[in-house]
Amino acid sequence: MENPTFSIWEQESYLAPRDIIIVGGGLVGLWSAFFLKKAQPGLRIALLERGALPSGASTRNAGFACFGSPSEIVRDIAGMGLKAALELVEMRVRGLEITRRTFAGSRIQFEACGGYECFRDGLEYHEVMASLDHLNRDLKNITGHAPVFTHADAMASGLGLRGFDHLLYNPLEGALHSGALVQALTEELAGVTFFTGVEVVGYEESGPEVRVLTTEFSLRCKQLLICTNGFARQLLGDAADVVPARGQVLLTAPIPDLSLKGTFHYDQGYYYFRNLGNRVLLGGARNQAIEEETTTERVPTPLIQSALEHFLATHIPQASGVPITHRWAGIMGMGGEKRPLIQRLGEHITCAVRLSGVGVAISPLVGRQAAALVLG
Repeated sequence: MENPTFSIWEQESYLAPRDIIIVGGGLVGLWSAFFLKKAQPGLRIALLERGALPSGASTRNAGFACFGSPSEIVRDIAGMGLKAALELVEMRVRGLEITRRTFAGSRIQFEACGGYECFRDGLEYHEVMASLDHLNRDLKNITGHAPVFTHADAMASGLGLRGFDHLLYNPLEGALHSGALVQALTEELAGVTFFTGVEVVGYEESGPEVRVLTTEFSLRCKQLLICTNGFARQLLGDAADVVPARGQVLLTAPIPDLSLKGTFHYDQGYYYFRNLGNRVLLGGARNQAIEEETTTERVPTPLIQSALEHFLATHIPQASGVPITHRWAGIMGMGGEKRPLIQRLGEHITCAVRLSGVGVAISPLVGRQAAALVLG
C-alpha cells in the first residue's frame, strides 16, 4: 500500500493524486502555478518545497528589478550574438512588466529608483562607450525609451560614491522586496496545496502518470514540473545543463543621512548594491572565488564577505566602519547558456530551470512558458 502510515483522511485529501505537481517553491514554481491556475482554474496542483522557505535565491537575493547593466549586455552580445543577447534583455523587460501589472507597487514594495553602472576608466568602459549609441538604439525597440543609458559622472559625489571614474544611468530600473513578492504570489494561489519542508528525492514514470518520491511520502500526478533551478542536477542529472552558484549578500546598520539612492552594478554585474531605506545592501564578489562559490551550501564565507566589506570601505565611505547586521547567501542556477532551460523531458515531465541570476526579472515569463508547455 502506498503511504501506509497515513490515515484515510490524509490519503484522500493531502496525498490524493494531482493533475500537476510542481517541485520548487521559489519564483518560477509560484509563477508557473499562477499561470496554470489562470489558464485552467480547476486544475488540482500541489507544490513541493524542500525548505521551510524557498531554498534557492528567490527570497535570498538583493531585490533588484533590473534588466541588465550596459557592460553585461555588451559582454553578452560578444558571447551570444546580438539577436540572442537582445532577446534575453527583452525577456527581462517583459518579465518585470508582468510583475508590475500583476501586483501594486505597494504590495511588493517596488521602487522606481533608477539604476547605475559604475566604471573605472579602462578598457571595459571604453568598449561600452564604443557600443553605447548602437545599444541605446536597439534598446529603444524593446523599451520604447530613448536613450536608456545616459552619462551621469557628475552624480557620483552626490550619491556618496568614491573610487569610480564614470557612471551610466538607466531610469527604467528599480528595486523591490523579494519576500513580499513571494508572499504576494503565494496569496494568489488559492486551491494549490503547498508542502514545505518536503524534499523530492526522485520520480518514476508509470504509464499515464508520474510517481513523485519524497522524504515523507509519495504522490502521483499526470504532469510533473521541476523548477528547482540551482538544485536541478540533483533530480535531473546530466539532463540539466545547470550548475549551482552561491550569491552572497550583506546589509549594514542604518546610516544617518545616507546619500546612496538607487540600484548599482559594477564589474559586469559581479558587484551589485542599493540602498534599503537608510541601509546599504551589497552583494556579489563571486568572481573572487568562482570554484568555491559553485556550491549548494547557503552559508556566507569569510573570503567573500571580506571582499564585500572591502568594497564598502573603498567605494561607499558613509558605510565604512558601520556594523553589518545581516549576512546571507542564496543559490542561483547557471549553465553553458544564459537563456533559461524550459523544455519537455518526457511525455509527463517538464523542467524550467537555469535562471542565470536574473530570476526576479524573468521568472514571470519562464513560469508562463512552462505552464504553456505543461498544458500543451
